Amino acid sequence: MSMHPPRTHARIDHGLCGTPRSLGEGTAEVELSLTEIMRVDDSGLTHGGFTFGLADHAAMLAVNEPTVVLAEASMRFLAPTVVGDLLLARARVSEAAGKRRAVVVEVRRGDALVAEGSFACAVPSRHVLQR
Repeated sequence: MSMHPPRTHARIDHGLCGTPRSLGEGTAEVELSLTEIMRVDDSGLTHGGFTFGLADHAAMLAVNEPTVVLAEASMRFLAPTVVGDLLLARARVSEAAGKRRAVVVEVRRGDALVAEGSFACAVPSRHVLQR
């Protein structure tokens, strides 16, 4: 997969939402190391919101349009994650129709699938905060 330049989410915090590792036409791979600030208890369990944020970031980069926004998401969490885990999200645009994009995302820790989701994205003609 070649590395296309990111055209969206330029100011996202890579420490919280992941660092792009590869971007292709309709695809993205984003990696996130789970850190102490993501911990929820003494056992080292991390909050699923960070896994979701990683998957969402990967979906946005798979679409890779400057104005892309999330319209709807469905996520399944299949295994717990802990501080120190390195997660890799792989996203693929599965359908494009007009301004809509459907994106499927898998999140893995090594070979283990820890989460999967489907994201409905929109690509409006201008930034959502522009009037």
